[in-house]
Amino acid sequence: MRSTTPASAPKHHPSPQRSPQRHRRIGRWWPAVAAALLGTVAAAAAARPADGAAAAPPSAPGYRQEDLRRDTAALQARGITGVQARVTTASGRDLVSAAGVAVAGTNRPVPRDGYFRIASTGKALMATVVLRLVDEGRLSLDDTVDRRLPGVIDGNGNDGRKITVRQLLQNTSGLHDDLPGFDTPQDYYRHRYDTYTPEQIVARAMKHPPDFRPGTGWSYSNTGYVVLGMIVEKVTGRPWREEVESRILKPLGMHHTYLSGNTPTLRRPHARGYQVFASGERTDVTEQIVPDLGGYVSTTADVNRFFRGLLGGRLLSEARMAEMRDTVPVAKQFEVIWPGGRYGLGLVNRPLSCGGTYWNHEGGEAGYITLNGVTGDGGRAVTVSMTTSYNDFATALRHHKAAADLVDRALCDTSGNRRGE
Repeated sequence: MRSTTPASAPKHHPSPQRSPQRHRRIGRWWPAVAAALLGTVAAAAAARPADGAAAAPPSAPGYRQEDLRRDTAALQARGITGVQARVTTASGRDLVSAAGVAVAGTNRPVPRDGYFRIASTGKALMATVVLRLVDEGRLSLDDTVDRRLPGVIDGNGNDGRKITVRQLLQNTSGLHDDLPGFDTPQDYYRHRYDTYTPEQIVARAMKHPPDFRPGTGWSYSNTGYVVLGMIVEKVTGRPWREEVESRILKPLGMHHTYLSGNTPTLRRPHARGYQVFASGERTDVTEQIVPDLGGYVSTTADVNRFFRGLLGGRLLSEARMAEMRDTVPVAKQFEVIWPGGRYGLGLVNRPLSCGGTYWNHEGGEAGYITLNGVTGDGGRAVTVSMTTSYNDFATALRHHKAAADLVDRALCDTSGNRRGE
């Protein structure tokens, strides 16, 4: 394992091989939340509307700036240090709101255009790059991992000859998830500057047998998306982050989105992120090095810009978009956090309370939780960023549901009553 050591970094950097397995990083964290809740919280049974591109809600005007301000304040009052939210309409007009404070114990307001870690929302970026390569004939969704990365997926029943690119994108590969992380303040201070290569992350997963035979189940796998990044680099001969930049960020004008890499700090302005550990201690976890594509940092404006551009047809051909929208059911435990949800190729499809469905890919990292959503035509998008994450699963789920309700109301364009309150 390689490590960078800023002046304030702890000196102890154990290798991942010798380190005890720790709580997977938050969101990364959602798999752990869902697994813990399985059997204790009943998954909501929801009929699934059609996945079609026309699944946009009725546009009955109603969700206004005052509604967003009310919803953002109510969300923050649940115990979140800071919240920022943005609704981008079909006309391009934005509703923007923030609540809480940027730094606990101060009166500094949350910046409405602040940077935050988007974590697994980066999977949608990676999936888009992969599908662009398919559009160009440089890659096939039916290619096996072994064809592109011979011998990388091997051992303990893992077999790269039997896993396809499509299965990696759709989380049906069966690859076990074993990302490093921390579940106490002491773990955070000791390991926040640790760095891992993609090969080291994959090697961790290879110590476990697959969760199921490829194509026979569904399991959220960060490891699978690390492998996709390795495939992109093999196919293009360039770092995958450069492919994301040239194929997505620059064309869409996402000037405030970047990969933090081995830099543990965030650009300014930003609100600081806090983790409430099982002990109840609230710890400032803003500074950390996030491995893999979970290290992307963005703003609410840029996240909305990406999802509107993607669903609006600016990045992929119609054929590739159809494949991206081809969904499978998520595992039962994920129904707890994604009621009625189905997973496509790097996108989640979820029902709207007003009828139809929306698309998104949420993300969660220690201190930063991101929810988002976009209508099927790319006309209306919402992003919510929260700067407090909780190890307590029930609390985390309540916050997630409240933020998801905000997204639902904003996409349905109705003020309505706050559901679930």
